[in-house]
Amino acid sequence: MGAQDSFGFAQEFRETTGTVSFPMYWDEGFTSWSHFGVSSQPTVVLVNAAGEEIGSWRGAIPEGEVLQLAAEA
Repeated sequence: MGAQDSFGFAQEFRETTGTVSFPMYWDEGFTSWSHFGVSSQPTVVLVNAAGEEIGSWRGAIPEGEVLQLAAEA
């Protein structure tokens, strides 16, 4: 999870938008954005346990597709 706001803002966002059942990574320096080619928000990049990208979406997030890929990983 990276944002142009503070870590505190990111924590508040996570807490107020519901329970997240997966680990999240705070990237203050936007290193992950560069690595995964993120250029705008919202963007979701799904990675497997080995850290390999298995899907990415910009804009509207297709929940069913994300959940299917996650289940297959």
